[in-house]
Amino acid sequence: MRQIVLDTETTGLEADQGHRIIEIGCLELKDRRQTGHNFWHYLNPDREIDAGAIAVHGITNEFLVDKPRFSMLARELWDYLAGAELLIHNAAFDIGFLDREFARCGFEASITTVCAVTDTVTMARRLHPGQKNNLDALCKRYFVDNSNRRFHGALLDAQLLAEVYLAMTGGQSKLTLEREGPKAVPRENRLLAQLQHQASCEPVIIAATDDECARHAQRIEAIKKKSGQDFWQF
Repeated sequence: MRQIVLDTETTGLEADQGHRIIEIGCLELKDRRQTGHNFWHYLNPDREIDAGAIAVHGITNEFLVDKPRFSMLARELWDYLAGAELLIHNAAFDIGFLDREFARCGFEASITTVCAVTDTVTMARRLHPGQKNNLDALCKRYFVDNSNRRFHGALLDAQLLAEVYLAMTGGQSKLTLEREGPKAVPRENRLLAQLQHQASCEPVIIAATDDECARHAQRIEAIKKKSGQDFWQF
């Protein structure tokens, strides 16, 4: 299965008020593994960026002066997305902007006519009703490291969302190019590991802490001294 984790940054919040996409980040997964075949570009919007938007993503008009227009990449992006399942956090926002951008370039159909769309916000609300389900909250809940997320960024957020999605849907929470064997999970993540094990056919190993290993060794030594025999040799 080919999936594209997609995120955009924009000049403002309202596509129908003429706001534009200024960054698009797409990360490709096949069979739940990162392929490295990603699509990431900054875009010149030919309009001013709202101050509130700059505060969120840190992208300025000066930075975008020499970047390509959406029209220069529209066909390449359409063909890249076609046939994939799009994984988007708050999909209505990004799809609304994409459809407006494609329409300006002469595309008459919505991108949803050539792609399936999964809204990970809807998925998270179903799994965690009544809780915060923004990307930062989900990263914390699923132990995904978002310490580098000072500002929003399309590719960075797509990478974080991919890890969150994999954790929500089957226990894998790291993007890798190679298949990996079972990994030890810290004891403090025991509940998460157990939930992941229930959702996944892959084994999950619960690792003992250093303190537990030391106390185990002490217990074995005490048994040996008391019994005069070593029953624990393999």
